[in-house]
Amino acid sequence: MKDYLCDTDFIDYSDIKIQQISAAVCSPTGSNTENAIALYLYVRDSIKYDPYALTFNKSCFTASEILKAGKGYCVSKAILLTALLRSVNIPARLGFSDVVNHLSSKKLLERMRTNIFYYHGYVEIFLNDQWVIATPAFDSNLCKTLGIPPLEFDGKHDSKFQKYDDAGNQYMEYRHNHGHFSDVPYDLLVEKYSCYYPALMNSGHAPYSGDLHVEIKSDMKQ
Repeated sequence: MKDYLCDTDFIDYSDIKIQQISAAVCSPTGSNTENAIALYLYVRDSIKYDPYALTFNKSCFTASEILKAGKGYCVSKAILLTALLRSVNIPARLGFSDVVNHLSSKKLLERMRTNIFYYHGYVEIFLNDQWVIATPAFDSNLCKTLGIPPLEFDGKHDSKFQKYDDAGNQYMEYRHNHGHFSDVPYDLLVEKYSCYYPALMNSGHAPYSGDLHVEIKSDMKQ
């Protein structure tokens, strides 16, 4: 279990800003489950979901830098939540799966050249003697735009992307599970993203410009 409580170069919860956030969000008298839920909600809604934040730069995969940026894609937000959980001594690890996303912007899909999100990231949290999945990727504002309820987490059951939107249309479909990791598998992610998203990653260390929230609103008007 100590591997899932470690401070690392990527999951750097010893950073003062991360310590300040966990102290502000968590209750000193709260249970691990209560504090895990509070941290989940913080990352879900305070850190804007931004797939264009994905670059090869290691800051994209470092918790303190993600917190500073205030935005990130699914893996970035999972890394930050993992760091915040470990900072209050709650074991946490990263999980990865391939998912089909049936709702995205035309611009993002053109750059990705696929609707499969390879190595989509989430967090596995050890609570009440079991591992439970938490997915803090989509913030409430984006969910409102998409017409889906924000994903909740109760600390007892796996919290994954919704399969359907409010209208009953298929939304997310899980394809393949890549397992869990105690630290960010940076080299593996760079290799896979370079293979699957060459157009999206061709800007190297500089992120593409774009705003998924604005793009989806524009697509819905057409």
